Amino acid sequence: MIRSDFDTLYEALLNRDPSYDGRVYVCVASTGIFCRLTCPARKPKRENCTFYETVAECIDAGFRPCKRCKPTTPQASADPVVKPLIEALEGKPGYRWREPDIVRMGLDPSTVRRAFKRHFGMTFLEMARQRRLQEGFSTLAEGGKVIDAQITAGFESPSAFREAFAKILGQAPGTFSQDPMLFADWVPSPLGPLIAVTDRTQLHLLEFLDRRALPAEFRKLHGFAKGNIGFGRTEITDQIQDELRLFFDGSSGVFETKLALHGSTFTRDVWRELLKIPAGGTRSYSELARELGRPEAVRAVARANGANQIAIVVPCHRVLGADGSLTGYGGGLWRKQRLIELERSYSSNQNPI
Repeated sequence: MIRSDFDTLYEALLNRDPSYDGRVYVCVASTGIFCRLTCPARKPKRENCTFYETVAECIDAGFRPCKRCKPTTPQASADPVVKPLIEALEGKPGYRWREPDIVRMGLDPSTVRRAFKRHFGMTFLEMARQRRLQEGFSTLAEGGKVIDAQITAGFESPSAFREAFAKILGQAPGTFSQDPMLFADWVPSPLGPLIAVTDRTQLHLLEFLDRRALPAEFRKLHGFAKGNIGFGRTEITDQIQDELRLFFDGSSGVFETKLALHGSTFTRDVWRELLKIPAGGTRSYSELARELGRPEAVRAVARANGANQIAIVVPCHRVLGADGSLTGYGGGLWRKQRLIELERSYSSNQNPI
């Protein structure tokens, strides 16, 4: 069910509002096509518009996809500026990319900057720097020395590497335990790398590498483990990586990894309620509060939702504003859009999580 009214959606169409991208589509009776609300084509008249939440609904209604905005294709993969750079980055993950490299590929740096900010919430150079840090992280997780990780990550000085690393996790690499109780490693995803912290039986944290709250969440776990957090992975790390791969490639939406939920009783209750929301479904904060039997606790529910530290698996991204608009998401609103768009495909294929 579309939560926003027609006037709101038509205004979003006129403004090419990116907050509805992948969540609502417009079907145009005069042309027989359906588009993203961000489509650059000339805007249709009000009387010719019908709005649906899924691609499947548009096709079932007899409309064909627009060739300009390609609503059946993830936007980033359809962008001719983005695709070659992503492929180049994966081919040389430890390379120190600069603007002259972009120019040598025949691309305009300002165009690239805008495209990556629109699709990923960060520039290509920021993504490349993050990718180099991942390489260093992997070296540490495999038992390598800090100096080896620094070289692998392409940092010229130890201090620059320590500073960049500490900015992500809140502590320098040399302070990690050699005899850990919890193990930290990164896992890949199409929406950017995530940090996974596990023990031998449970997942304690799963967060996007660029989430601002990650250092604070890491410090909290550091206290829980009495400082015994080290680099490395367990069978649980491998399990959640496999489940995420299947989730993103559309093979399976089932997460069976056992979760360790760190929070107050109320906060954990909110997270468990989030786990009940099916893929393709959404809730508002007020709906969550009512389902918990605490209709007056809307703000507390919102705070608990924002404190979630197991991204994707505990689906805080499925909570929208009361009017159906996107609201704050620690991983970035662009990721929230992509996750909802992906999960709508599960829903339309009747393959629920």
